[in-house]
Amino acid sequence: MTDATPDGVTVAPTADLDPRATVGAGTRVWHLAQIREDAQLGRNCNVGRGAYVGPGVTIGDNVKLQNHALVYEPARLGDGVFVGPAAVLTNDEYPRAVTPDGRLKSGDDWTAVGVTIGDGASIGARAVCIAPVTVGRWALVAAGAVVTKDVPDFALVVGVPARRIGWVGKAGHPLAAKGDGVWVCPQTGSEYSETDGVLTEA
Repeated sequence: MTDATPDGVTVAPTADLDPRATVGAGTRVWHLAQIREDAQLGRNCNVGRGAYVGPGVTIGDNVKLQNHALVYEPARLGDGVFVGPAAVLTNDEYPRAVTPDGRLKSGDDWTAVGVTIGDGASIGARAVCIAPVTVGRWALVAAGAVVTKDVPDFALVVGVPARRIGWVGKAGHPLAAKGDGVWVCPQTGSEYSETDGVLTEA
């Protein structure tokens, strides 16, 4: 890594950081990562080897993009989001390389749609989020899952297509049912309340 700037931003010499991108204090961009024009990264983020952040993507503070994570525009990531190795956030609902008449498509031939990830949520290794889904706050998408529908706050989803199999707390551990709609985190002891399929902090 090169020496950090006065605000603690550190960028590997082999990274491709567009000068029009905005990078918050303390953020680190590693080997072969690419940050495109007008992308906005918050403070204290970690962008892993070979990760990609598309034009105009907005990323909050304390976000981790692991090696080869692909975040395509116009994705929006909240604070404290984790995107695992080789996970993909897509942006094309109807992907084609060419138009119906066989002409190579340009940027004017399609409309990008983004994935939204709520604060504290985690996307597991090699998971795929199909735009324009929203993954709720503190949700956990299991490794290899394919998310085709919105994911509620605190939901644990697995499979292809992803389906909810439980709830997780802020520590990431599956919650245990205590009865009467109350769930408890085995790690922290924090309690959560479920009403009509919606989980909130007690």
